[in-house]
Amino acid sequence: MNHRKKGRTFGRKRGVRKAFVNSLAEALILREKIITTEARAREIRPYVETMITKSKSGTIATRKNLIAKLQGRERVAKKLMEVLGPRFKDRNGGYTRITKVVKRSSDGRKHAIIELV
Repeated sequence: MNHRKKGRTFGRKRGVRKAFVNSLAEALILREKIITTEARAREIRPYVETMITKSKSGTIATRKNLIAKLQGRERVAKKLMEVLGPRFKDRNGGYTRITKVVKRSSDGRKHAIIELV
């Protein structure tokens, strides 16, 4: 049973799942809009929103922490600190929007668009 277990596993082990979520977050931050399954969108939403909240402070320590959390992806941290942090400076959370789209015809998975507001 899955009582008191947080997060989705996506049928992957911990290290692979962590890299998978990081790559989805990187795509969302760099492109600002991606189409993915609904479960994946719901999983990366809090992950991306906490990173944007941290990037609003604009300190060097925050930049280093973001690079560490993103497994060395410096261009993503740069966009967070220089573009997204100042853009959402006056906003208190709710930086992403998930919009459901039609099910995929091949296997019936629910798709969603996740984008930055």
